[in-house]
Amino acid sequence: MEVVHLFSGNALGAVGAEGEIRLPPFVLKVLARRAAEGRILFGAHESAPCLTAFDAGYLPVIGDEIERLKRRDEEREASGHAGRARRVFGLTEEADVDAGGRVALPPFLRRKGRIGARALFVGAGGTVEIWDAELALASDDPALRELARYRLQEAEKEEEKWV
Repeated sequence: MEVVHLFSGNALGAVGAEGEIRLPPFVLKVLARRAAEGRILFGAHESAPCLTAFDAGYLPVIGDEIERLKRRDEEREASGHAGRARRVFGLTEEADVDAGGRVALPPFLRRKGRIGARALFVGAGGTVEIWDAELALASDDPALRELARYRLQEAEKEEEKWV
């Protein structure tokens, strides 16, 4: 399956007490183009302390990648397939996106991703990463740290305008 519409961009969003958040325009546009029909899946990231999000139509792509990695692991006689499959398919929850682009982050995954009051959305091609903004500031990735710092500073400037 070829993925034509990719997640590209970034945004910072406020997270409500119950995990409700408005998806940024760059995410909503891709979901609409992929005909996601008002649904989004959230899952645990493979290696980073964040969440990933994608539409159900992307699941075959993920399944193909898991099978490719399984074959690679079998050739090396070391298999992480079961854990990888469990993480991708077992730690994934689907949620409804309302007409205003709002969605509730699933409680378990919100806790697993340590998503607090602000979420940083980062396009990652076939998926979008959702980071706790403060956790992104402590990332090993200098580009992610710089992006988080910038988005948080811009948010503070906006908040100061209203005080």
